[in-house]
Order: sequence, then structure tokens, then C-alpha cells
Amino acid sequence: MKINYPDIQKTVASLTDGETDTVALMATVACEVHHADDRFDWTGFYRVTEPELLKIGPYQGGHGCLVIPFSRGVCGAAARTGETQLVPDVDDFPGHIACASSTRSELVLPVFDHGGDLLGVFDIDSNQPDAFAEEDAAQMKLLLEATFARPPRL
Repeated sequence: MKINYPDIQKTVASLTDGETDTVALMATVACEVHHADDRFDWTGFYRVTEPELLKIGPYQGGHGCLVIPFSRGVCGAAARTGETQLVPDVDDFPGHIACASSTRSELVLPVFDHGGDLLGVFDIDSNQPDAFAEEDAAQMKLLLEATFARPPRL
């Protein structure tokens, strides 16, 4: 099964309508995205909790790393640069952190709030090499923007 982006975007929008709690939003996105595609082995968020530091947030799958500094790994690179990291083979990524030995490829996107502040990163791991395409990155970015960067209701 491969993710149907229009459907997942509608589902997440419906489930999160009016919700402002970041952790609740992260939990909903992680769950819905994880179960939408067989390629997704681990799906979750790492939250900015201190300057230059990410800590595990809501996720689906096996255990993740608890703490990731901005200076290390694919998640750290996404947080540090504010740019999506599309990694076809994690063994070729300098400084990759192997939170799970089964991970072969990874897609990590920075997550910003409506003011442009970095909330954390959204990490999708696959046990398949080269599992992600530019289309996945572009569609996930749209989903995250629609969920986290929308202005609060007055």
C-alpha cells in the first residue's frame, strides 16, 4: 500500500481541526502517516526542547533515540539547516545515528509553527533502501505546513 496524499491531508485536517496543542497534533500526524504506507517503518517527531537539542516526541514504531543534538545525524541536519533531508541510503550519510539497525533510508523534514519558529523535525524511516522520492518530501512538507504553520483561530 502506498500513501494517498490527498486522502491523508483531508484526514489529518479533519482530525486536527481547531486543535492547537503541538503534542496532540504531532501524535495525530505520526499515527495517520505511519499507517498510511507500508514503506514507513518508524514515523515520528523529535521536538526542540533546548537550544540545539531535539528530544523524542510522539511516534509510531519501535523505540527511537531519546536525544539528538542538532550537530548529529539526519534529524540534526534537518533541524540545523531548516531543510528537508532525503537520504536514499543511511550508510552513506556522514554521522548517521543508527537509532534502529533496520533503517535503510530516511526522510526528515523540519517542522515550523505559524511564526516560522522551529518546533522540531518529522522523521520517517524505512527498512527499504531508496524508499522515498521528491514527491514524498514535497507532499509531507505541505501536510506539515497545513497542520503546524496555520495561524491560530481567534
